[in-house]
Amino acid sequence: MTTIRDVAEQARVSIATVSRVFNGSARVSAESRRRVEQAAGKLGYWPNHAARSLSTRATDVIGVLLPELHGDFFSDVIHGIDHAARERGRQVLLSSTHAKAEDVLRAARSMRGRIDGLIVMAPDVAGDTVLREIVRRIPTVLVNPRSIIKGCHVIIVSNREGAASVTRHLIERTGGPVAIVTGPPGNADANMRLSGFRDALSSRGFDPDEAIELAGDFTEESGYRAGKVLADANHRPPAVFCANDSMAVGLLGALREKGIRVPEDMAVGGFDDIAISRYLDPSLTTAHVDSRELGAHAVPLLLEEARPGPRSYGRRITVNSRLIVRRSSETPSRDPERRGGPGKRTSKQQEVSE
Repeated sequence: MTTIRDVAEQARVSIATVSRVFNGSARVSAESRRRVEQAAGKLGYWPNHAARSLSTRATDVIGVLLPELHGDFFSDVIHGIDHAARERGRQVLLSSTHAKAEDVLRAARSMRGRIDGLIVMAPDVAGDTVLREIVRRIPTVLVNPRSIIKGCHVIIVSNREGAASVTRHLIERTGGPVAIVTGPPGNADANMRLSGFRDALSSRGFDPDEAIELAGDFTEESGYRAGKVLADANHRPPAVFCANDSMAVGLLGALREKGIRVPEDMAVGGFDDIAISRYLDPSLTTAHVDSRELGAHAVPLLLEEARPGPRSYGRRITVNSRLIVRRSSETPSRDPERRGGPGKRTSKQQEVSE
C-alpha cells in the first residue's frame, strides 16, 4: 500500500509538505502542490483522513439527517448542501428516514466522531429533548424544526406566508371557498401551511372551521385519494390548496379520471414548486421555495458553528416563498350548476361524503 512517505519521495518534498497539501494548507507553493498531487495520482495514494482527524480533530465531513430522500424537494436540498460543501472542501455523509426521535438520536450517535457538524431537517420530531441532546454534543444547524433550540442556528421556510398567498389567490380567482389537502399530522411544515391556509380564509371572510380539510401525507397517493373524495362530493368547492406539489400531482390525476376539468371545474394550487409543476397539464400554481438555497444556507452556518472556540449565538434565517401563478388557477367558470354553488359556506360533513 502506498504511504505518505512514498509520495514525498516521488515528489521530492518532505512528508510535512505532503501532509499540508492534503490538509488544504495555504503554506505550500504552487509548484510543490503540483508535484505532490501528480505523485499521488501516479502512485494511487489515498490520504488517511481518519488518522489525520486524530491529530487535527477535523474530518472535513458534514453530516446530514433528512426525513426522507424521495422526491424533488429533498433532492434539491441535498444538491444545495453538497454543492456548498464541495465549494468549501467538505464532503457529505447522508442519512434519511428519521421521523422518530429515537431514530434521529441513533443516527446522530453513529455519526459522532466521523463528522465536523450536523445539518438536521426533522420537521416530524416532537419535543426538543432529542434535539437538545444532539446540539449539546455536535455543532448543529436545524432546518424547519418543530422546536427551536435556544442558541442553535435555524433555517426556516416561510411556510405560513406562502400557503396564505396561494389560498388568497385561489379565493380571488374563484370566489371561494377553498378546500385543503393537509400534510402529515405533527409535521412542522404541514402545520404552518395549514395555519397560513386558515389565515387566508379568515382574511377573506370565510370561517376556517367550516373549510374542507382532507388528510394527506405529502405523497402523490394521498393527493390522489383526496381528489377522488372531492370529485365525488355533492357540493364541490371551487378550489383546493394542496400542502405540497406532490399531493397536487396525485389530485390532478384523480380529477382527470373523474372528468373534473382544471381550472374550469376546480382550481388547484400547491406548495414547493418542484420541477414537474411547470410541466404538468395544466401547469401548477404553487408557492415557490428555493430548496437548493435552503440547503446551501445551512453549510456556511454549520462551518461557523463548528469552528474552534466558543459557539456563536444562534441565528435564524428565513427562506422566503413566493406565489407562482400558472394554468391550474386560471379564472374558471362561475356556473353554479357545475361548481356546486361557489361561495356557499357549508360544513365539512355536508361538503364531503365518502
